Amino acid sequence: MTYGAAITDAEGLRLTPEEKTLFRDMNPFGFILFARNIETADQVRALCGDFREAVGRDCPITIDQEGGRVQRLRAPLARNWLPPLDHCARAGNGAERAMYLRYRLIAAELFALGIDSNCAPMVDVARDSTHEFLRNRCYGADADRVSVIGRAVAQGHLDGGVLPVLKHVPGHGLATLDSHHDLPHVDAPLDELDARDFAPFRALNDLPMGMTAHLVYDRIDPQPATVSPTMMALIRERIGFDGLIMTDDISMKALSGSLADLSRQALEAGCDVVLHCNGSFAERAAVMQAAGAMSQAAQTRADRALAMRTPPEELDIDAAEAELSRLMGGQVYER
Repeated sequence: MTYGAAITDAEGLRLTPEEKTLFRDMNPFGFILFARNIETADQVRALCGDFREAVGRDCPITIDQEGGRVQRLRAPLARNWLPPLDHCARAGNGAERAMYLRYRLIAAELFALGIDSNCAPMVDVARDSTHEFLRNRCYGADADRVSVIGRAVAQGHLDGGVLPVLKHVPGHGLATLDSHHDLPHVDAPLDELDARDFAPFRALNDLPMGMTAHLVYDRIDPQPATVSPTMMALIRERIGFDGLIMTDDISMKALSGSLADLSRQALEAGCDVVLHCNGSFAERAAVMQAAGAMSQAAQTRADRALAMRTPPEELDIDAAEAELSRLMGGQVYER
């Protein structure tokens, strides 16, 4: 079965008859959840069942559950976490283990609800100038440390039966604008980017899925990375990432043009899947129509990513929480 080259969302707590028909006909690769889709545990599980029934397969369902400001599940369905940058700083030399435990617990929360992917680790390298929309979501300012912590975060997901999505490839840390609203430009030379911003992505280039960055690297190509063949080739060849690459949300204001045109441009540039969020029913349909079916190469990467979904390893939640509390010197979330 060939998948549609899109990941999309739904309007509410359950699929409408119209959404079920659209998803059955277009067969998107997977789906993503937002706060508007979440009410109770049983409801989330039922919605995940709706998605999978509509496409007739065990499709991946992802979410943004970084912790801190960016987490769609909150108490009482999930722990309310510190921002990642604060968590890593507080854990100090224990950050690698602390972040593994954090995301192993997050994976357990997600898996119990039928969610089997998460848009993390985020290994953008922080600067003092990094825009506030991103900065406290980072793991630190040292590329080597970020790489090590990012690996621990990814492993926490995989051990919990949840596929990690590496973001924002090839590095968003130098952005001083919020790409939800504006198009950031980065003027750093390639050797500087290669040594610092691209390094964590190279270190984690074996992960199953990645998400692009909507920003322009001025000294490499004038187009935003998501729609730039030059940047996509750099991601594949220089960084060596051969996992499934999805766009960041194609409707973000950093990109200009119609959703259909942007979807086609991203796929032509070398992305495998178009991610579309928070649109109308008509916009979802337009994106999926424009994206069409996956290329053979994308389908191969998609199947390879899905093959990395394995049943969760056994987890003693009380022991994990106790160890995490010791590493952090006290409670790190509120129920």
